[in-house]
Amino acid sequence: MGRAAAALAYAHVKACVAARGQARVILSSAPSQDDFYAALVDLAVAEPAVWSKVVSFHMDDYVGLAPEHPQSFSRYLQEHFFHRVKVAEFHPIRGDASEPFAEAVRYAGMLAEAPIDFIGMGIGENGHIAFNDPPVADFEDPLAVKVVEMDRVCRQQQVNDGCFPTIDAVPRQAITITLPVFARAGMLSCHVPTTRKAAAVRATLTGPIGRACPATLLRQHPNAALHLDPAAASELTPELRTAIRV
Repeated sequence: MGRAAAALAYAHVKACVAARGQARVILSSAPSQDDFYAALVDLAVAEPAVWSKVVSFHMDDYVGLAPEHPQSFSRYLQEHFFHRVKVAEFHPIRGDASEPFAEAVRYAGMLAEAPIDFIGMGIGENGHIAFNDPPVADFEDPLAVKVVEMDRVCRQQQVNDGCFPTIDAVPRQAITITLPVFARAGMLSCHVPTTRKAAAVRATLTGPIGRACPATLLRQHPNAALHLDPAAASELTPELRTAIRV
């Protein structure tokens, strides 16, 4: 799954660089993305001239955590990707900013400077993308970046992923890009492993499009790829499994 997703992502980013001399990408941070980054790093270091023209952002981070904090999403990207891949620029969300709402405005301004060519992403156990949980997800959100209250299912997932020891240790707020940012991106590449995501995958592909499962936005996007391992696809019907590449 990781190798297939990385090959498709790399080809798209390379084409954007060839066409315009630059690519702007948003990357996610979660253990579900480990295999994707492991494969993408191998491709990127083999052709460093491509990624030297990439401007990178990340999609969310916890309010109150400094970039060097072990659970910071900025640190995750440094450890899993940027430690080996040199990009033109990486602009992290400042989770420890003294004014989180002002930080959201600052980050939205940078995203608005030019179109986003590619977003690498996952799906949460509650169907979220980034930290757009069902209670706060808005398909018509007027904001590109905002401060959100994370719902309990989302916070428990951080424990399930092994990122925090207990739910009480998980921050309650995060800064996240919103659903319209995903909708406007040139390509969405979604990478989803494990049985814990199987129900969310089923809802993404078969449920009504809307707030109850924010990841259903993938079905509205003209250039979206959903990469699953067999465990994540385990709740799909045999007919649907044969219609997609797992």
